[in-house]
Amino acid sequence: MARQFFVGGNFKMNGTIKSITDIVHNLNNAPLDPKTEVVLSPPALFLLLVREHLKPEIEVCSQNVFDKPNGAFTGEISAEQLADSKITWAMCGHSERRVILKEDDQFIASKTKAALDGGLGVILCCGETLEQREANQTIDVVTRQLSAIASKTKDWSKIVIAYEPVWAIGTGKVATTDQAQEVHAAIRKWLGDTISKEAADKTRIIYGGSVSDKNCKELAKQSDIDGFLVGGASLKPAFVDIINARQ
Repeated sequence: MARQFFVGGNFKMNGTIKSITDIVHNLNNAPLDPKTEVVLSPPALFLLLVREHLKPEIEVCSQNVFDKPNGAFTGEISAEQLADSKITWAMCGHSERRVILKEDDQFIASKTKAALDGGLGVILCCGETLEQREANQTIDVVTRQLSAIASKTKDWSKIVIAYEPVWAIGTGKVATTDQAQEVHAAIRKWLGDTISKEAADKTRIIYGGSVSDKNCKELAKQSDIDGFLVGGASLKPAFVDIINARQ
């Protein structure tokens, strides 16, 4: 069975009540490809606002989740709280959290397991820095990051892997179509070798890193690219064109 195309919009730490409500209303009224699964990830403050106003076909994702169900963890948010609020996805492992907030592979794996155990889907981010790419370490880095998750769970049915080369996030630089497809194919091979053939066949691997309405159609044609995790462009009307990249 073909993998359903998946497009996530990561608003990062951007937006106000008005601007995010405007984005939601625009998406509610836009002609979106019915074959594409769409998930929005606003700042935590606006998760309930978005869920309340967004049409039910589009799901909502937290940009973070903690690895404990409750307790004295100031500033954190649990999988149980998200599920109770009808927030059905959580993002784990984004490079900005790995680099700025020093989240390591094991902590990200622990958070991923907590999210899965709590019934959430997980957008699991992985990717290499420019230095690592230039040292030909891309596949080693990405599979190391994924191996940490594999040590915690063998069920990848609710994981979407987002390959995001760190050097292409918010820089305007984009991995060439061939570069992106090469890494996606390597990830799929790793899934088959490490998890199962079923995981390799069914797990969606999406690309992130300065995706725009200009480059999305070419990327979407690649056999192992199953969608996108979109940053800044998800705040703009052109996000609709990215969602419809396969039409």
